Amino acid sequence: MFDDLPDYPFPPNYVQVDTRRTGGQGFDSLRMHYVDAGPPDGAVVLLMHGQPTWSYLYRKTIGVLADAGLRVIAPDNIGYGRSDKLTEPTDYTFKRHVDWLHSLVIGLDLRDVTLVVQDWGGPLGLSVLARDQDRFASVVATNTILHTCDPGLDGELAWAHHGVGESRMMLEETLLDYVAFYQRAPDIVPSFFLEAVAGPLPADVLAAYDAPFPDRVYKAGLRQLISLIPLTRNDPGAAIGRATMAVLQRWQKPFLTAYSDGDPATRGWDLVFQRRVPGARGQNHVTIAGAGHFVQEQRGEELGRIVAEFVTHTSSAAN
Repeated sequence: MFDDLPDYPFPPNYVQVDTRRTGGQGFDSLRMHYVDAGPPDGAVVLLMHGQPTWSYLYRKTIGVLADAGLRVIAPDNIGYGRSDKLTEPTDYTFKRHVDWLHSLVIGLDLRDVTLVVQDWGGPLGLSVLARDQDRFASVVATNTILHTCDPGLDGELAWAHHGVGESRMMLEETLLDYVAFYQRAPDIVPSFFLEAVAGPLPADVLAAYDAPFPDRVYKAGLRQLISLIPLTRNDPGAAIGRATMAVLQRWQKPFLTAYSDGDPATRGWDLVFQRRVPGARGQNHVTIAGAGHFVQEQRGEELGRIVAEFVTHTSSAAN
């Protein structure tokens, strides 16, 4: 399944992550896979993937960062990549994903971390930061959002996703189509989305994105994550998003946006972060040209150089 993946020579590493079972009866202990590349004593960069990808998405970025003397940790969310996969869809919740990632950060005792987030990596990774701020030194956000359903986002985003008044929502039709497709399609194949958004891609690369999901038994987490997108302010995920944003609005450490110029789904969130996060003020924010949502696939080396330069600059400034 994972043999001879193109441009992904990284040996597997695993850490046990624990979270309370749904229903509150005991704990599940699962194996979370992660790439660990670069010098062990280097400054830590934590690369968080989203949907429907896994750490393979960052393969072009990892080498650039490791060559720059940084220690790169690139985990696979539970249900993705080489990590364990629960087969009951409702075992995957927004909070449990945050719990699992936080457990990884604690289990590896990661400190002074530069957090790099894309897609669902933002809502999940930034929520871990909000929960355990002292472990993080800086943030690079690329093509990501926070699920807050905040009415104040009206007019800020290319894809509407915000409250209106006290009891209504404004939602982009394409977003609703996406959520419905994930629930109704007979099968979900990651390579379909990668090819549509970042293609054309070689057949072996497309096969690598599909490798963790050989049949439907492995796809419960892949399918369920989209159903966890909060569509109302009452959703538990929206509450998590608002709590995370409240922390970010007090975040003084460096926060860089490096969004691509071809991703309508997240367009506008770079400016939201720049305006709301104190640590984003005065940073040399970047727009990556010629890439869509999966910026790591199309401009992975460039993203790596941006992150490496940012870490070097912020580390020098801190000293």
